[in-house]
Amino acid sequence: MNELTVFTARAIRTMNPSLPLATAVAVRGDRIVEVGSLETLRPWLEAHPYRIDGRFADLVLMPGFIDPHLHPSMAALLLPMHFVTAMEWRLPWQSVAPVRGHNAFLDRLKDLDQSIDDPAEPMFTWGHHPIWHGEVDRTTLNGISAERPIIVWHRGFHSLIVNDATLRWMGLDMAEAERHPQVDLAKGSFFETGLALAFRHFNPYTLAPERFVGGLERLRQVVHHGGHTTIGDMAAGMFDLDMEWDALVSVLDREDTPFRVLMVPPALALSGAGRTGSDAVERVRGLTARNTHRLRFTDHIKLFADGGFFSGLMQLQEPGRIGGGDGEWMTPPETFEAAARAFWNEGYKIHVHCSADLGVELALDVLEKLQWERPRFNHRFTIEHFGVSTPEQVRRMADLGALASVNIYYVHELSDAYWKHVLGYERASQMSRLGTLARHGITLALHSDFTMAPALPLNNAWVAANRICESGEVMAAEERLTLDQALRAVTIDAAYILGMEHEVGSIRAGKKADFTVLEQDPYEVPVENLKDIPLWGTVFEGRPFPIEG
Repeated sequence: MNELTVFTARAIRTMNPSLPLATAVAVRGDRIVEVGSLETLRPWLEAHPYRIDGRFADLVLMPGFIDPHLHPSMAALLLPMHFVTAMEWRLPWQSVAPVRGHNAFLDRLKDLDQSIDDPAEPMFTWGHHPIWHGEVDRTTLNGISAERPIIVWHRGFHSLIVNDATLRWMGLDMAEAERHPQVDLAKGSFFETGLALAFRHFNPYTLAPERFVGGLERLRQVVHHGGHTTIGDMAAGMFDLDMEWDALVSVLDREDTPFRVLMVPPALALSGAGRTGSDAVERVRGLTARNTHRLRFTDHIKLFADGGFFSGLMQLQEPGRIGGGDGEWMTPPETFEAAARAFWNEGYKIHVHCSADLGVELALDVLEKLQWERPRFNHRFTIEHFGVSTPEQVRRMADLGALASVNIYYVHELSDAYWKHVLGYERASQMSRLGTLARHGITLALHSDFTMAPALPLNNAWVAANRICESGEVMAAEERLTLDQALRAVTIDAAYILGMEHEVGSIRAGKKADFTVLEQDPYEVPVENLKDIPLWGTVFEGRPFPIEG
């Protein structure tokens, strides 16, 4: 097909410094032919049949937004659940009001229990956080219902609490659970690798085709409403890839799905058991045979260092927590090093979940050792999340060539609470430090880790450029990004983190024709209003997809 489609717009922000601003872009099929103006495009238009598409004449085009770290399967699991959270959640199909206070949380659980007719139907809730809701345990939930299985999933996903009815429903091997180091039966708590034990019993229910597909359909809406055209599934096969795969293909590989997914598998089973070394590499290498048009495994893998940030299970260097206590390792350090070495030596690009500075230290120690043993250029070893860190670690990252994919939303939701309850002001205000990364020339991206943060790239860019916490205070103004840096972090720099910078992330000749369509120019609105810019929709591989509803 030789016909060109020329999209004209009030402004096209290309994120290409050589030609940052344009007003027309010519597309053939799914690729960009040239960007510029109708005048500069004239040689192409004289040589080929074309049509002008002026629907964006009063709108602004940017490269399709990219979230390099979210979890479609986790979202599909959680989105059908009852949200009981301390923050308001605005989803395409509903808004969920915040719930704060211990009694209010328990009252909400009671209301939900009474609203479900079948007393045997499990009640899954998501969003509990002790800072806002107080502590709950097995006995607390028994007080809500002695008959109904009740599962209270932590806001951070890395832990959950169940009642006695749930333990009976699971048919749990109590002796096995007692032996597991990350299961506390007295409390009814399953955390970090202990979740894998819970998944084994939950999967037949939570991954049942109708329920799971319904959750993926909701995830699909969320991704499109955020203006994404590319996302990274940063733990593909989180629960059971064989059980998940058909549903993923049926929903996310459809012609009407306006985004692609880079599938990044965990190098090791999330349970901490299973194949390691060459066996693990061969397992991951074989996943490319599953590739479809929109779902793609490449040479990226994920490892896990310390526990979750929202759940407070991260590993901290001195002086630790205000109230004392230790974090958790998701992967024992010696296992982490062995797995990293196996994939490093095979040329894989390694992403490491690191919530806090002791986790970052482990990752950098291993990276330095691997660079000594077998030096690599352009290795793209990426620290994921980057909640608590030190300035010295950033300098070391620059020395070692590491990248960062940062959950900046931590600053908005958690910095005030962690200042007062967990870390103190100094470390809490500097969490997710971006300015230091930028000053050291480290390529960085912003991600949502959805559902850890709303899947809204402009919201992430707003937090990065303002660092306003939920109480309204600016946290560590020196760690803010410029507007341009923040927008690069959800476009071309996010593409670089995923190894896709030659394909997506900016608007230039030869790349995929992926655009996010905005009703205002982010370079012309006050930076404090960045998150409020309305979206028209997206163009994915040359096809417009307006946001409906």
